[in-house]
Amino acid sequence: MKTDIEIAQEAVLEPIEKVAERCGIPAKELELYGKYKAKLSEEYIRSLQSREDGKLILVTAINPTPAGEGKTTTTVGLGEAFGKLKKNAVIALREPSLGPCFGIKGGAAGGGMAQVVPMEDLNLHFTGDFHAITSANNLLAALLDNHIQQGNALRIDTRNIVWKRCLDMNDRVLRNVVVGLGSRADGFVREDHFVITVASEIMAVLCLAENMEDLKKRLGKIVVAYDLEGQPVTANDLQAVGSMAALLKDAIKPNLIQTLEHTPALVHGGPFANIAHGCNSVRATRTALKMADYCITEAGFGADLGAEKFFDIKCRAAGLKPDAVVLVATVRALKYNGGVKKEDLSEENLEALKAGIVNLEKHIENLQKYGVPVVVTLNRFLTDTEKELSYVERFCLERDCEFALSEVWEKGGEGGLSLAKKVLAALEKESRFHVLYERKLPLREKIETVAKEIYGAAGVSYAASAAKQIAQLEKLGFGDLPVCMAKTQYSLSDDAALLGRPEGFTVTIREVYVSAGAGFVVVLTGAVMTMPGLPKMPAAFRIDVDEEGKITGLF
Repeated sequence: MKTDIEIAQEAVLEPIEKVAERCGIPAKELELYGKYKAKLSEEYIRSLQSREDGKLILVTAINPTPAGEGKTTTTVGLGEAFGKLKKNAVIALREPSLGPCFGIKGGAAGGGMAQVVPMEDLNLHFTGDFHAITSANNLLAALLDNHIQQGNALRIDTRNIVWKRCLDMNDRVLRNVVVGLGSRADGFVREDHFVITVASEIMAVLCLAENMEDLKKRLGKIVVAYDLEGQPVTANDLQAVGSMAALLKDAIKPNLIQTLEHTPALVHGGPFANIAHGCNSVRATRTALKMADYCITEAGFGADLGAEKFFDIKCRAAGLKPDAVVLVATVRALKYNGGVKKEDLSEENLEALKAGIVNLEKHIENLQKYGVPVVVTLNRFLTDTEKELSYVERFCLERDCEFALSEVWEKGGEGGLSLAKKVLAALEKESRFHVLYERKLPLREKIETVAKEIYGAAGVSYAASAAKQIAQLEKLGFGDLPVCMAKTQYSLSDDAALLGRPEGFTVTIREVYVSAGAGFVVVLTGAVMTMPGLPKMPAAFRIDVDEEGKITGLF
């Protein structure tokens, strides 16, 4: 069986100008990055504003397991299937982070016959957006430390600096560092921290900004520290906005590539879903809605993280109204949730399936709370039995969901025709989309609404420091912002070991801080990290390049 990278490398790609031409994009509106990648010009994006929006379709999934679910693969395959049905569709995806590519998760181009290409470019550097974000983040950090070194006119409390440096790589030893060691000229000695680039507030800001003017306004609001009176010190106070924006002037433009079947895909931005809001950029989604009759997008990790933030943060901020949502699962993943070991998932086990399907049930219930029609799809494996597939189908139909099997990994768009037809049927239903909570609620009430309604928690407990942080943020006027819950992706709870549908658990809030530029309050739960580490056997061990420049081992 061929690997994903082998399939991608054997594919015959169309010049990106031809892909663009079929979308009605003139060649002059492309900023080319080689033969198969391009950014869309600002002039073209502005020219779309008078067009009607197409239908917005979100693809999400159950909690990820080692058995695999295939959310991005389904998103890509669904777009290809729409093409088979002669429907005008554009896919909108996130860009991959180098951290997971070299760590444990792998790339984010889809898989099998449902991939976006060029796959190696996408997973490694792409058009440089993440490097620009990293540079802008660290420029702000450098300006902050330089301000302190040059006399600290803003009277920054050096014990209350909240801005962190970043790096787009999993590197646990950088979580907590000391900077400024050496002579007096080397800066003020203090504890500092790193986050992974996809957890940087600048990533979230870029993905929520409407245009350059909005980007600069949001950058200026970023809180970097607090002064001796406890008042916020912002990037605007440090006179950092113009130079940061200059670094981001190209990164703000959406990137156009294609699928293996030449369906256009806008791939732009990539906040982590268990740390940040987990969605591609508002600009890419809005552009896709104007370019096509259907925009198919995804949100990161399970619906408890990615979909909740897509609805309550991205849609709220951008005024988006999704028309349907696709919920991805596999029989293997459901049996894993039912207690079956990974090595035994190929065996038929209806009892384990019945025990584990409660995870799917909770995600269905959660999505229906937003008033959007739901389609459940199973990525089919050869080892799935008819009894298992029929059980899941009956289960979904009894819960007022459309249901379809998906074979896009093996067959590309042809394997997604059944799913595409069910999505089209769901689009005929009325979407009564609404957010889960109102902004005016106190922060604690918003936190507890998500924890109880989406995670299924019995209650929420707050570390003393977190309770103090909430009180301070509300006092400073940040209490009306939505909450961005940072939680493990592996469980509905904040404990990664609790599979299925946990009940009676308490979510522990350990830290709360504001991302004022992004426009939300970040809430850290459990042991979730903003700078991941590498596993014992990282994916980096398998990656190589030969003398002709051909990359291997990147999946």
